[in-house]
This record gives sequence, structure tokens and C-alpha cells, in this order.
Amino acid sequence: MRASRLISLLLLLQVRGRMTAQQLADELEVSVRTIYRDVQSLSVAGIPLYGDPGDGGGYRLLDGYRTRLTGLTAGEAEALFLAGLPGAAADLGLGTVMATAELKLQAALPAELRDRAARIRERFHLDAPGWYQDGDSSPYLAAVADAVWNQRRIEVRYRRWAEPTDVTRTLEPYGVVLKAGRWYLVARTTGQLRTYRVNQVLGLTTLNEGFERIEDFDLPAYWDASVADFLATLHHGEARIRLSAAGRERLTEMLGPAVAAAVASTATAADDRGWVTAVVPIESAEHAHAEFLRLGAEIEVLAPADLRDRMRRTARSLGELYRVAQRPREAEQAPG
Repeated sequence: MRASRLISLLLLLQVRGRMTAQQLADELEVSVRTIYRDVQSLSVAGIPLYGDPGDGGGYRLLDGYRTRLTGLTAGEAEALFLAGLPGAAADLGLGTVMATAELKLQAALPAELRDRAARIRERFHLDAPGWYQDGDSSPYLAAVADAVWNQRRIEVRYRRWAEPTDVTRTLEPYGVVLKAGRWYLVARTTGQLRTYRVNQVLGLTTLNEGFERIEDFDLPAYWDASVADFLATLHHGEARIRLSAAGRERLTEMLGPAVAAAVASTATAADDRGWVTAVVPIESAEHAHAEFLRLGAEIEVLAPADLRDRMRRTARSLGELYRVAQRPREAEQAPG
């Protein structure tokens, strides 16, 4: 374990340059005191590593020094091939680059690791989009990615939900995120970081203007916080429902884990027909109406009254539709 940590510390300094003891401790998930001991051990072993005191200081390797301890273990080689998403790379305009990089990686691996990587490709396939959707398609994704990489401002025409729906914005693109087959752009505008659906970009012009990124911006941390905020504000109300046994079996797939968890924690004992009563979170009456209809006759809304009334009107309309549609066939089948 300690040998692995010493190698990781050495490689961190090689890749990132100067780092403070606290930064190294955070990265390696150890105490600062442990970092001091590890640095001392590396110095005794002859590694040209030294520290600069004061503000702006930290540990770094002697200029020009590079370790050769960069060989991949079997597990690391397998993980690299599992991490590849060729579809996402192609969307970003990097499909050819990804293929070439994989070929170079395969050529650089020893025969044993090359065989293991081949078995990984034969046995595992990563398909990012969720069911019932093909993922986003946007003619501007590659241009967005290029602007992110080169730190160039972009002017976009963007379609949003609120009125006016079509707006023009000048953005400083910080990063792109692929979530469940959908591409999002994290960008700063008017001093604030915001998130945009890339497939809602109607037009894009790359400006001949660079910008300075926020120095300590962390894309994964920003995205995790955004997702947490979204989930915290997603549900604004609740509904009381009756659910059949068949409806409970399909609940997670059809209505999601939050609703399934609410049913599990609030459901009454099943009646003699297997139905339970439970309280579940909802976004709005409109959204819940559309979602609950997916369960058909396996769910009954008891409250709130306006949602129950929506469901009742829809059920009545469907009944009338199918009753009327049946009449011509009944007339055709009637004896002459």
C-alpha cells in the first residue's frame, strides 16, 4: 500500500508540477504528516524532489526529471478499455483520435495485457443512453467541445422553456457533460455559471475572444452539486395513490426510484386484492398526470383533487374514444 502511494505521489508531481502538502494529502486521502514522511522517503531514495516554503510554495521535481514507473498493471489496462465511450468520442469529433489512441495503447502493451484488453472488448460494452431514447443529436456539439478546449467565447442562439423561448447569449464554455445520453454545456455568462442542453442550441458562432477560467473550477464537483440541487427541488408536492401488486412491480422502471422508495416507506398493508395505499412525491399535477397514466389501470389517484379529476377526465375520454371506435366494427359484424 505504501509503495503504491509513493509511486502515486511521484506521478502526481510529474504530471501536475508543484503541489502543496495539503493538496497531495487531499488527492491521496492521507494526512499531511504522512505526506511529509513520504516526501522524506523519496528524497532518501535519491528522487530529486524539493520543497519551496511560503505562499505559492510546495513540492516539485527537479526540472527535466521524469520517472519511468508508468507501466500499466493488468487491472489498469482493463479499466482504460472499459472507460472508453466510442460513441461519445465520435459525437465530440474525436472518433478517429480515439481509435488511433486505442491502437497505440494496444501496441504499447505487453502481449499478456493486450490479450486481456481484447477479452474486455469481447465481453463488455458500454451504452450510455437510457432506454426509450437514442441520446442527443446536435450539429453544434463538436464546435462546443472545440470552444471548451481552446477557451474561446461563443455566441449561441438557444431555445429555453421560459418566455421568450429563443434567446441569444454570449458564453464562456467551461466544460461538457454526458448524462444519460444527453450532452450538457457548463458555461459562464454575466458572471454566473449555468448549464445548457447542447441539443437546444439553434445556432453558434465561435468568437475570436479568449477568456480566463475560474482558477479552481472543478467540473465534476460543479456537476455533482447541480444534480443534487436539481433533485432537491424536483418534487414540489405529493399525491396519495392506490397501487396494485402489478403496479408495484413496474414502479421503479416506470416512475423512478424516488417514487418507488416513497411507496416502500409509506404503503399500507395490502388489501385482499393486493392493493396498497401510499403517498408519493410529484413535480406538478401536469407532470404526475402524464407519469401515472403510464401505469394504466394499475394505479388510482386519491388526492389531490385536481390531479384525481385530471385522471378521471382522461379515463372518461379514453372510454368514449374506444366505445365510439367500436361501433363501426360492430355494425360491420352485425347480420344483414
